[in-house]
Formats: sequence, C-alpha cells, structure tokens
Amino acid sequence: MEVRECAGDDLDVPCGIPFKRLLKLKRVETAVFSWIVFKSRAHRDRVNSKVLKDPRLASMMPEKVPFDWKRMTYGGFKVLVDE
Repeated sequence: MEVRECAGDDLDVPCGIPFKRLLKLKRVETAVFSWIVFKSRAHRDRVNSKVLKDPRLASMMPEKVPFDWKRMTYGGFKVLVDE
C-alpha cells in the first residue's frame, strides 16, 4: 500500500537518544529507516511469501551487503493514531 525509505538527515538531536549513538554510527555512516504499509498482517504474510519465492530477488542481492546485519532490525506494528 505504501513504501518509505528514509536516510538520516538531522540525527544530532538535543533530546532523547540520538540515532547516531543508538546505532553506534561511525562518522561516515548514516541511519536508513524503511517501512511498508500493508492492508493487514495476513496481506503482509502473503506478499512476503511471494517476494521470498521470486528468483529475481537472489539475482539482486550483492555478494557483500552495504550495511551491518548485526545492526539491522525489523518488526510489525499496529497503528495507534491515524489522522
């Protein structure tokens, strides 16, 4: 339904835990934050299943990924406020 990919632009904030410190970013690194909006959890599961079976995905994966897998995270979220 929606896809967003965002790169860090203003990460040195004066309050809370800055992304740079939270992710232990080096001077030459930035944070990238992405999310996808699906109709439902079941819709997400159907889409992800099809994506993982698509042979084109394997051909697009670089031999060396340009990020640290140990600092990657993902999860599902429920909408709390939608205005």
